[in-house]
Amino acid sequence: MRALIISVDLGNPDFVAHAEEFAMLARGAGAEIVGTVTSRRDRPDAKFFIGSGKVQEAVATAGALLADIVLFDQPLSPAQQRNLEREFNLRVVDRVALILDIFALRAKSHEGKLQVELAQLQHLVTRLTRMWTHLERQRGGIGMRGPGESQLEMDRRMIGAKVKMLRERLDRVERQRVTQRRARARGGALSVSLVGYTNAGKSTLFNALTRAGAYAADQLFATLDTTTRRIWIEGTGSVVLSDTVGFIRDLPPNLIAAFRATLEETIHADVLLHVVDAASPQRDEQIAEVNKVLTEIGAGSIPTIMVHNKIDRAGLEPRIERDARGTIARVFVSATERAGLEALRGAIAEIGQIVGNNASNYQTIQSE
Repeated sequence: MRALIISVDLGNPDFVAHAEEFAMLARGAGAEIVGTVTSRRDRPDAKFFIGSGKVQEAVATAGALLADIVLFDQPLSPAQQRNLEREFNLRVVDRVALILDIFALRAKSHEGKLQVELAQLQHLVTRLTRMWTHLERQRGGIGMRGPGESQLEMDRRMIGAKVKMLRERLDRVERQRVTQRRARARGGALSVSLVGYTNAGKSTLFNALTRAGAYAADQLFATLDTTTRRIWIEGTGSVVLSDTVGFIRDLPPNLIAAFRATLEETIHADVLLHVVDAASPQRDEQIAEVNKVLTEIGAGSIPTIMVHNKIDRAGLEPRIERDARGTIARVFVSATERAGLEALRGAIAEIGQIVGNNASNYQTIQSE
C-alpha cells in the first residue's frame, strides 16, 4: 500500500529519531512509503493537528504521488482524524492505530490475539461516529428520526459486550498464569525476565541463552507473545527465563492495559535483564522510556542488570562493569556472536544469590 507520512515536529529534540522510528513502524506494517510531509508547530491545531495550509500541501502531495493511505506520526483525536479524512478523501491512520495494526499482525498466541483485539475495540469505540456520517445527515422527517444515533448506540452496545467477553477470557488466562507462576515459585527457581526497547535484540539474546527458537528479526515488535524457558546456570541453579514484549515511545495506554497479563511476568520477576541496543544513537532515550514504563507497571524496584547488546555493531568488547559498591552495573554482550554470554550467566548467578539471600538493601541498577 502506497503511504504518505505526515511527520510533526512539536519542538522535541528527539524529533528525527521519532520520525525514523515511525517510518520503521510503517514499513513493518507493510506500507510502501512514497513521500513525507514535515510540519513544525508549537502546539497541535484543534481541527487538523497541522495547519490548514500544510493540509492543502499534503493533499496535493498525496494526489501527485498516488498515495493510497496517509500515516500520521502523532496520536489524533477522533475529530481531527475525521476532518483529515474528509480533506484527503483517503484513510488516515495515526500512530496509535498503526501500532495496534502491527500488534494484530504479529500476535500469534491465543492470549496475544485476545489482548490486541481488546485494545483495538477500545480504540475503535471512540471513533464510531466517522463510520456513520451517511446516517448522521438523515436527520428529521417522518421515519427518519435519528437513525444514525440509533445505529451508533447499537454498535457501542455490541462493542461493549465484546470488550466484556474479552476481559473475562483474559482474566481466565491470567489466573492460569498465576497458577503456573506459583508452581515455579514452589520449585525454588529464580525468575528472570528480559525487558527492553523494541528491536534491542531481546529475542536473539533469549535464544542464545536458552537455545530456544523464539522468533527474532530486525524489525519493531518482531515478537509479542511471552516465551518462557527453564535453564541451568552454575552458581544459582534452575532459572526461569521469560522474553517479553518490547517497549516503544508513546506506547498506547490501552495497549499497556490490554497486555497487563503478559506484563505480569515482568512485575513478578526476581531479576530483570534490561536489554539495550549498544549501537543505537538513541540508547539513552530508549533506556529512559523503558524505565518509565517499568515504573508505570510497578516493576521499577526489581533488581536489574543492564545488558548492552549488539556490541559487535558498536565496536565494543565483551566485559562487565561494576559501580562504586562493587555491584554489577552493566554487562556488554553480542547475542548474535554469542560473545559475553558466560559473563552474563555469571552476573545472573551473582545477583540471583543476592535475591536469594533477601538482601533488603539491594538497589535497582539504573543507567548512568
